[in-house]
Parts: sequence; C-alpha cells; structure tokens
Amino acid sequence: MRLCLEARQLACERDGRWLFHGLDLILGAGDVLRIEGPNGSGKTTLLKVLCGQISDVEGQVLWDGRALPKARADLLANLLYLGHAPGIKAHLTAMENLRWYQALAGHRYSDRELGAALAEVGLAGFEDVGASQLSAGQQRRVTLARLVLSRHPLWILDEPFTAIDVDGVSALEQRLVEHAGRGGAVLVTTHHALANVPGLRRLSLSGPAREVA
Repeated sequence: MRLCLEARQLACERDGRWLFHGLDLILGAGDVLRIEGPNGSGKTTLLKVLCGQISDVEGQVLWDGRALPKARADLLANLLYLGHAPGIKAHLTAMENLRWYQALAGHRYSDRELGAALAEVGLAGFEDVGASQLSAGQQRRVTLARLVLSRHPLWILDEPFTAIDVDGVSALEQRLVEHAGRGGAVLVTTHHALANVPGLRRLSLSGPAREVA
C-alpha cells in the first residue's frame, strides 16, 4: 500500500476562533514532520483531526488517496497514535500495561518480548512495578515501549518527549529516524528541537487563534 496521509484546506473553529485555516500537508513514507506552535494553537486538535477522532472541520483528510471517514478503518489499522498523556492504568504494572495495549491492537507477544521492549526504553527491573509507583518519566517510557513493538507504518505522536531525560530524548530521536528509514512516517508535536533528525520537515501553527470572520 502507498503510505500517504494528506490534508487539504483543513479549517477548525472553536469558540468563535480559528485554530487553523486553509491548512495543507502531505506525509509519506520516510517523512518525519514536526508540528510547531505555541500552546493553544491547535496542535493536538490537528492530530486528532488527522486520526479521524474529530470530524467537525472544514476540508478533507485522505489516507492512501481515499477521504475519511470512508478510509478511517484502514487508516487506524496502519496507525499508532500516542496522546499527550501517558495513557497507562495506575493499577497495572508496567508489563501489564504494555501487554494490554498490544492485545488491544490484536498483537500477541511473549513476556520475554515485552520485557525486552521495556528494557530497551530503560525500564529493566521495573517490569512488575505498579504504574502508580513509577515516576512521570518512567510512566512515559512505558508508553514509548509501544514504539519498540509497533508494526504500524504511521506514527502520530503528541509531545512524546515530555518528562524524558537527556538519554531518553536521544534514544527516542534515533527511534524516529530508524522508523522513517524503514519506510515509515512520523507526525509529531513537540517543543523539542529534534536537532538529530535529518530531513526533518516542519509545519507551524501560528497563534493566538484568529477570530472567525
């Protein structure tokens, strides 16, 4: 399948103001695209629109040349979306959280494979620790372990560098580069510069949002 996510003339209005208007983008195999903008400029809203979570907007979102919502099921089958919050369950261990997410995606991994993914993001020895006992950075790493196991070609990531230390930042940058190098695509919002991601593309959302004419 040709990997291509496209937006044509997207416009989103909230509370009498445009978050973005006349927005176009194309994301294809090998691309890493950073969405930039101040807080409140609509970065998270844009990601949710592109994922098909929000549909009350002007313009079109297309996956592989087909418009949403008709192509939404196919898009979701090829998409790994990580939201701004870690999205883990406090009453489950790191291992249980990762196993739950993989089962939800229809993927089965052995405990050895799940443990290896957690070790790769710096959580060796924390596999059976309850998420409520982990630091904010460790909770984020549980979420990022999903990238290690991901079979999805399209990654949409909302502030994945939040609460990550210097070593974690470097490892995550490298993971994005490797995913794109394998023919995947990454759309990411972050205040981090991504200085070590060659060929990085940028799309800026200017704020504050404009009043609706």
